[in-house]
Order: sequence, then C-alpha cells, then structure tokens
Amino acid sequence: MKVIKNYLYNAGYNILALILPLITGPYIGRVLKPEGVGINSYTNSLIQWFVLIAGIGISYYGNREIAYVREDKKKMTQTFWEIQILKVLMTVVAFFLFALFIQFYRKYYWYMILQSLNIVAAAIDISWLYMGIEDFKRTVIRNTMVKLASLAMIFIFVRDASDVGVYIVILALSLIGGNLTLWPHLRILLTKISIKELHPLRHFIPTVSLFVPQIATQIYLILNKNMLGIFAGATSAGFYNQSDALVKVVLGLVTATGTVMLPHVSNAFAKGETKKVNELLYNSFDFVSCLAIAMMFGLAAVSKYLGTMFYGPGFGPVGLALMIESIVIVLIGWSNVVGTQYLLPTNKVKSFTVSVVFGAIVNIILNFPFIYFWGLYGAVWATVLSELAVTAYQLWVVRYSVDLKKMFENFIKYLIAGVVMFVPVYYLELLWKPKDMNLQGIMYTGLEVIIGIAVYAIVLLILRPTILSKIKRFFVKKD
Repeated sequence: MKVIKNYLYNAGYNILALILPLITGPYIGRVLKPEGVGINSYTNSLIQWFVLIAGIGISYYGNREIAYVREDKKKMTQTFWEIQILKVLMTVVAFFLFALFIQFYRKYYWYMILQSLNIVAAAIDISWLYMGIEDFKRTVIRNTMVKLASLAMIFIFVRDASDVGVYIVILALSLIGGNLTLWPHLRILLTKISIKELHPLRHFIPTVSLFVPQIATQIYLILNKNMLGIFAGATSAGFYNQSDALVKVVLGLVTATGTVMLPHVSNAFAKGETKKVNELLYNSFDFVSCLAIAMMFGLAAVSKYLGTMFYGPGFGPVGLALMIESIVIVLIGWSNVVGTQYLLPTNKVKSFTVSVVFGAIVNIILNFPFIYFWGLYGAVWATVLSELAVTAYQLWVVRYSVDLKKMFENFIKYLIAGVVMFVPVYYLELLWKPKDMNLQGIMYTGLEVIIGIAVYAIVLLILRPTILSKIKRFFVKKD
C-alpha cells in the first residue's frame, strides 16, 4: 500500500513539474506565437547543459544513497550534507562555465541570462532526499501551492509576444520557490553533525559514474532541440518542444514508478532480499506495460489535430510529431523499469551507463542525416530509435539474471487491447476534427479519451491478463 501511495504522490510530483506549461500551453502558444515559444525552448535547451553539470548525477545517486542509510539518522544526515555540499561546489563550476559560454555565444544573450536562474534552482533542489526516504507527499503538496502561484503570474504578466523574458523568469522562479519549500523540514528530518565529519569529495567519483549516463540521456533529450534550432530554426525547435511536453506529461504517470521503486528496491537489495527484488521488477514491468501501451495508442489516436487545438494556429506540425513520438512512452517506460528500478538499485551502474551512452551514440549518428533531410520529423524519429536502442540493450544485459518470459507474459494482450482501442478513437478524431480550444473541441477530445479508456478496459476484461487477478487480490486483502 505504501508503494502505491508513493506512486500516486510521485506521479503527481512528476506531472506537476510539467503541468504548468501544459495548462498555459494554449494561452502561451497564442500570445508568444511559434517564434516566442521557439526562443524559450531553444535557450532552455542550452541552459540545461549547465543545469546538468550543477546536478552531476545526484538525482539518482542521492536517492539511492539515502535509501541505503535511512534507518540511521546520523548517517543519513552526514550523507545528505556531503552530497549537498558537493552539489553546491558543482553549481559554482556550472556558473563559471556558463559565464565563459555567453562570452562567445551572443545570440539570445539576455534570454540566456534569464535562463541561468534554472541553475540556481538545480543547486537548491533536495527532492532526492525525500525520495530516498520515500516521503513523496511533502514534495507534492508544497510544490502545488508554488505552481498555482506561478500559473496565476503567467496569466497576469505575460500579455503579448514581447513578454518572452517575463515567461522565462516566472518558470524559473517557480522552480526556485518549489525547491526552497523543502528546506524548512530538514530541522526535523536531520540531526546535528560536526562539519569535521563531512567528507563531500568521497562522493565525487560515484556521482560522476551516474553523471555520465545523465549526460548521455540529455544528448537525445536536448541535442535534438539544439540541432533543430541550428539547422531548421528556433520555430522547429519549438514544435519539437511542444510535442515533447505533451509526451512527457503522459510519461510522468508511467515513469513515476521508477523514482518510487528505486529507494524501495535499493533497501531490499541492501538487506540481501534478491527474490523480492526480482518480484518487484516483474510486477512493476507488467504494470508499466499495461499503462504505457494504453497511453501510447491513446495519445497517437488523438494527436492529429491536438497540436493546433492545444497550442493554436501555426502549430499544426506538432500533431504528426506527437503521433510518432508517442512510441517512446512504451520504450522509456520499459527502460525506466529495467534501468532505474533494477540496474541502479542493484549497483549495476556500468550496464546502465553503457545502455544510455549507446542510445546517445545512436542519436548523434542519426540526428545529422535525419534532421537534414526531414527536419522536425527526422528529429522525432531519431529520438524514437535512440530509446529503442537503450531499451533493447538493457533487456539484453538482464536476460540471464531475470525471467524475460515472465516480464512479457501479458504484452500481446496489452498490444491487442491498444490496437482495438486505437481504431475507433482515431476514426472519431478524423470525423470530428477538434481544432479549437473551445467547448466543442474540449468535449470531442474528452469523449475520445473516455471511449478509448472504456474500449481498452473491456478488451482487457475479455483477454484477462494476470494483472487483473493481482488487482483483485489487492482489494480483497484491503477489505
């Protein structure tokens, strides 16, 4: 029950981090226009490299290390402050490198200065501590208030196409404010410790080992936008970003299991409970497959006119990009289970690193010809194939240590249900053509979603995958 509650909280946390641009998307797309949206997307993709340096792999590493020592308050306090001090030091390095960068890169100079607030936000982000102790409720509740405040500020202060800088500042300040709200509780959570007992540099090498896969991951998350901005213009980068934003919201529900299960599996692994680790993997993989396949086919079915309806006139290309990119929902869902929920907590960091580096190499190789010949859609296909490479490698690595047949036992049933769902929903999308964010457009899209959920559920009830019996046992136990 605790894991399920944490999943729901973390799903809310992941979605909350992305929900602000999603809610404001229709408004921002119409006010800032494709050009303004593109400038924000492109400059943010550049600043993320410096944010990555400031974070230096601590999101995964800190989560895992806290989970290892959370039963000992003094050890947890020591571990927290050592890792956080290291993070502050790396933030200083990130700002130094950023200062050098803007001496040579003068385009969008002022926007880049404003985007640098995101580096500050990364420095004070201690959500990894709360994830390590499996306290997800606190982060969700506190960040909700901050996000709602920033939502109001966007509608009040962003009024025309010249307010791109205002929009950037509001988004960055919402991150800083949300991260600051997590600090007051430390006086209760941690204990006093002498500064002489802290040795932050001992964490440097281990964090770098997880920093490498994060860099590799960012290559095919950010490099596409960078290259689109260079070869096809900032507007194309904006189209890619808007498609990616919608996919990431859906992915927030799928990958929420990763952050929840990482400390849970890490704790089980530290206690030598190997059988429990594998059972957690099988159950999580089955749950993610059921959810991700439904979301992939569902999003693809409603995507044709979703770009125009959601973001406004001029965003038509987002529709096809969204349909193609929906494939990654399943691929990232699977790699999140195998990588984040199995390889990392069981300390198989090398295999995890190789998988994402392999994906980054595939992305780099494909990006040049794909973007050159097909622009936006080439970048999206490069992303899909990169994620396929990551997932395939991870499954190949674990083929002898886990039962792959057990992991995929319900896959065909979920696939059939997804295809059956896609057909009527896509037909309705073509029939109704919801292109405007008005009552009729929202109603049509809402009906498509409801029909899709109903069809998928009915087909599963007919095919009876094992996940249904697990759900039934859960509620029987609860009663």
